[in-house]
Amino acid sequence: MNGQTMMLPIRVRTMTAKNVKINVPYVNGGTTKAAQMAMNKKIASANQALLKEQGFPSKDIQQMDGTFESKTNERGVLSLSLLNYTFTGGAHGNTLQKSLTFDANTGRSYKLGELFKKDSGYEARLNAIIQAQIKARQLPLLVDYPGITPDQDFYIADKSLVIYFPLYAIVPYAWGFPYFPISVFDIQDIIDEDGPLGFMMY
Repeated sequence: MNGQTMMLPIRVRTMTAKNVKINVPYVNGGTTKAAQMAMNKKIASANQALLKEQGFPSKDIQQMDGTFESKTNERGVLSLSLLNYTFTGGAHGNTLQKSLTFDANTGRSYKLGELFKKDSGYEARLNAIIQAQIKARQLPLLVDYPGITPDQDFYIADKSLVIYFPLYAIVPYAWGFPYFPISVFDIQDIIDEDGPLGFMMY
């Protein structure tokens, strides 16, 4: 990973159908063709998975909006979130979120555990920090805190790792997505310095 990589140019492809508008980001330069292809393939696949999970295509869909947010696009790291809001009736719609974090130079995508040193015990460390935040913020849990999983949702924003859970998973719908920002400096001893979080420390 080359921490000198500048911001990648991000473009948008828009998919429309009846009651449906999906904006899908894609990398358009700034790195090798192979890296671009790898990242764009992963983004497209994640977007398709969101559509499928929301039941698309379906005549019951009254509104579907797909958007994205760029969380980090610097220092050789691209971290972004895809969001899909779908309304099929009832009191409110449902929003799904999927985040992806890449090495911008190679196109490699990272799972949470790959951000840390081997045998670092990152799960216990992150769980303790999240549980402390739950208590400090007095979040009204629907269930006992379940702990993070191997495919845990996360993104990188500035100098923080942000862990989050789906709607309804641990707090009421009205609270939205529960986000837990963790400063890289609070966990720097277990971070893989050659990974995406490593470059956020400098």
